[in-house]
Amino acid sequence: MALFGKKTTTNKAVNKKESSLNKEALAESEKIYQKGVASVKDIIAPAAFKIESDYVKINKKYASTVFAYAYPRFLQTNWFSPIINLDTTFDVSMFIHPQSTADILKSLRRIVTQIQSQISMNEEKGMVRDPILETAYQDVEGLRDDLLHGVEHFFQFGLYLTVYGDSKEDLHRVETQIESILEAKLIYLKPAIMQMEDGFNSTLPLGNDRLMIGNNMNTSPLSTTFPFVSSDLTSNQGILYGINRHNNSLILFDRFSMENANMVIFAKSGAGKSYAVKLEILRSLMMDSDVIVIDPEDEYRHLCQTVGGTFMRISLSSKNHINPFDLPKALGDETSADVLRRAVSDVAGLIKVMLGKITTDEDSILDRAIAETYAIKDITPDVDFTNLEAPTMTELQMVLENMSGAESLSTRIKKFTEGTFAGFLNHKTNIDVESGMIVFNIRDMEEELRPVAMYLVLHFIWTLIRSKMKKRVMIIDEAWVMMKHEDAASFLFGIAKRCRKYYLGLTTITQDVTDFMTSKYGKPIVTNSSMQLLLKQSPAAIKVIVDTFFLTDEEKFLLLESNIGEGIFFAGAKRAAIKIVASYSEDQIITSDPQQLLDIAEAKNQIDDMA
Repeated sequence: MALFGKKTTTNKAVNKKESSLNKEALAESEKIYQKGVASVKDIIAPAAFKIESDYVKINKKYASTVFAYAYPRFLQTNWFSPIINLDTTFDVSMFIHPQSTADILKSLRRIVTQIQSQISMNEEKGMVRDPILETAYQDVEGLRDDLLHGVEHFFQFGLYLTVYGDSKEDLHRVETQIESILEAKLIYLKPAIMQMEDGFNSTLPLGNDRLMIGNNMNTSPLSTTFPFVSSDLTSNQGILYGINRHNNSLILFDRFSMENANMVIFAKSGAGKSYAVKLEILRSLMMDSDVIVIDPEDEYRHLCQTVGGTFMRISLSSKNHINPFDLPKALGDETSADVLRRAVSDVAGLIKVMLGKITTDEDSILDRAIAETYAIKDITPDVDFTNLEAPTMTELQMVLENMSGAESLSTRIKKFTEGTFAGFLNHKTNIDVESGMIVFNIRDMEEELRPVAMYLVLHFIWTLIRSKMKKRVMIIDEAWVMMKHEDAASFLFGIAKRCRKYYLGLTTITQDVTDFMTSKYGKPIVTNSSMQLLLKQSPAAIKVIVDTFFLTDEEKFLLLESNIGEGIFFAGAKRAAIKIVASYSEDQIITSDPQQLLDIAEAKNQIDDMA
């Protein structure tokens, strides 16, 4: 039994020794393994880090830290936003160290005593009062009262910025730019000379204040340092354009309160631009604004019919017509002769678009023929023709047939009076212009006739706008289609410049930004628009958008990553991230979603069947 017990003890000692050796071998293996594992520090650490007195060099990048050391007596809200919105790379750290109210009150009491003593000494010496001392006394006493009542608290506030550059010169340029912006607000910066490593570490996302350079601030001025204050586009009048995505406030705005009421909308296909415009139309109608729409894709028919507007389909088989010989109303001190001269010029311009190239002799003949056509209906410069009936294209053809040298013109114009295109231009006007909303649909217009149709429609609209001063909104959807034609593009630019005088707001919509901006009229139209709405953009078009509207990188990525109906709304110098929001009833009227339209039509058919 004793030998057996001794043997057992020996086995245990051997096993213990083997276990110890195994643990040591395992630990050594683990040590070797860990040497080959990359840690987070290994991943984020730079390959090289050089520290100089006035900068640090991280790999090939230069960095320098500056700190704020002086502030003005008053700080305005949002004073730091210009720095935050700079299109450059930098890190910002704000350190707020709470201070004991009791200790601060003791210090303030001592300061008040010193100021009071100085004021009394000045009075005894008969010196003139010192406004600086009096202001300091009032400020300290006011702060003491607020601290005692708990209205204010006291803090040490440290503001550090680390800027980056590809070279020392680039670094100096960025530093100077930031210093200039803040010095204009009486906020002064200094570089952290000989403390660049501590400054760099203080602006890392570690929450370590290595510099410990702060300024005394109570709650009120400290609250103004919060940099993320979004623009507020809420006013007491106007219509709701959407929700501010930054602070959920309403973007309620009156476009007619700007220097001009023009607006441009750029977005990729399916981003919600037509939806946003139709929502504006619906809400503008409720504010007693008339609406005129040029619709190239039949998107506004349902809205127009719902609000009881006039929907005019421009095509050869359309039942709606515009007579190009209609006379505009006299404006201001215009005489009958002035009105007739303007009408003859407009009709002559249309005929030139219809027939193409004409000779100088034919131009002279045409001008005389149009005047004689009006004379057939007793419309002459010396009579009041307000209630007289205007002629049609047939009368013009009759005049040309009886004029010497007009044979070619007469033959070529027959196509529009007796031939294929006779149903388009040779009728009296039958459009209701008092319905509140007029939509000119050009989807079904033959390509050959599209320039003629655009000329006719645009001049009809311009005559309507000039004839009566009334608050109106004019919508040009898919404006890039018009920009392909010189006459239409020129007319659009003319309206953009002159419509303010006639209480008109022009809204230009396009998805083909590149084609629009390459036109010689594209950028001037944008320049003459006080409001812009940019919705989701395609990567192919974003560079043009960034260059045109001077967007920051953050705004660029916002437009690339936005959902349908989201983007940036510009109104003058203000801008805000917007989300277009409609009620259920509005959505049923303005939606462009094909599936939703089919569901609405099916529901309507079911109701009709039940009836």
